[in-house]
Amino acid sequence: MNKIIPIGADHAGYELKEAIKKVFERKGYQFKDFGTNSKDSIDYPDYAHPVANYIEDHPDTLGIVICGSGNGINMTVNKHQGVRSALCWTVEISELARQHNDANIIALPARFVSQDLAVEMVEKFFTTSFEGGRHANRVNKIACN
Repeated sequence: MNKIIPIGADHAGYELKEAIKKVFERKGYQFKDFGTNSKDSIDYPDYAHPVANYIEDHPDTLGIVICGSGNGINMTVNKHQGVRSALCWTVEISELARQHNDANIIALPARFVSQDLAVEMVEKFFTTSFEGGRHANRVNKIACN
């Protein structure tokens, strides 16, 4: 996995985005931060699309998106053909998203998970590999084209 991680969040996810970056920068990861850079109200698609574009241009990269519920930003990035984003709220779901779905973006619901849980989920997401096998055929059927 590329150690440059694209990340984007809306105003509700800003603080969680900053906390995640701080933890993982200490572990040697670098971030391509697409914003937002404050808690001022913004539109999440403005920060989701650049993360999704980055993933499409760098297919061996994993990304992170964050908004209040995780839903809106997850829906936005999943409009991109090269993206398989998973909305996660437990460590097990983040692990299964990688193992079974080859997810390349983790979407986090900032208003519903603690910083510690978010860090655990991202860690599991980053360190889990796609199992392939029977799951590969299913993943290959996701794209609409």
